[in-house]
Amino acid sequence: MRKIWLIWAVFFAALGPLAGLPSPALSEEPPPAVGDQDRVLGKSDAPITIIEYGSLTCPHCAEFERSTLPDVRKNWIETGKARLVFRVFPLNDLDLKAAKLVQCVPPDRYYAFIDTLYQDQAGWMRASAPEQALAKIARLAGVSEDKVKSCLADKSIEDGVLASAMAAQKSGVNSTPTFFINGVKPPEDKNGAQPYEVFNQLLTAASPKG
Repeated sequence: MRKIWLIWAVFFAALGPLAGLPSPALSEEPPPAVGDQDRVLGKSDAPITIIEYGSLTCPHCAEFERSTLPDVRKNWIETGKARLVFRVFPLNDLDLKAAKLVQCVPPDRYYAFIDTLYQDQAGWMRASAPEQALAKIARLAGVSEDKVKSCLADKSIEDGVLASAMAAQKSGVNSTPTFFINGVKPPEDKNGAQPYEVFNQLLTAASPKG
């Protein structure tokens, strides 16, 4: 998992309205409840809710997306036993730009866009002009060129992303990816980009028949 301490110390120091807020202490508070601002993958009445805090530039998050999530989707989400809520947790400036674009993608393409960013993570991150590479992917996802520009320039979107990240810190998010299953954060040795076998055990234990 990718640790964030130094990155966030520098990141928050450079912020505008949020810069004056104290660095939140970590605790065992549950994450914010799923709300209208969240995009849900799966049935709304699924008995298990998985909340993932992920960084779009995090290689461990991309590995989970490629190696573990397909089986989670097949065996838990598509069968109606679980639903997934992905919340962006930016770690750097490029991450923040990607996070802002994610908020501007049409709701029905939200998870497809995230999947594309993870599948081609090395490509757009290592491009000579990463922001332009991100914009190109966003346009393919149905975001117009003008919308891309306005989205990247929108301070309110940025503040919303960062406020969500600060709330996550209060819930004990200190690395990516971090998961909560029905509001409970698994032990550190079982959290993060785990293989499917480990994740399946966590979900089985959380299921009504677990």
